[in-house]
Amino acid sequence: MQKLLAKTLKDAAREQRLVLGARQVAASAGDSNLVVLSSSGGPDLAVARKSAEEAKVPILRLNGTSVALGKMCGLQFRVSALSLTGVTNSLVQSIMKETE
Repeated sequence: MQKLLAKTLKDAAREQRLVLGARQVAASAGDSNLVVLSSSGGPDLAVARKSAEEAKVPILRLNGTSVALGKMCGLQFRVSALSLTGVTNSLVQSIMKETE
């Protein structure tokens, strides 16, 4: 389950193609290919979601917590929201299909 997403997030973290944090995601939504939101987070998640919707960026809402999202990226801290940059549209579509 979500193997493609986990691999993509780890690769993106290693290659520094991730924007971490709800406020940073909201600020850079126009440059993103995919926005991933955890199920736990504060009011900043709504701002990040709205910015992504306005920029017409696909949004993936995970059922996991911010701790689980951080671990999925291979990071040792919580991540409530992140955005991927520099990934292809076909990869984004594959990730979205996998998580349905």
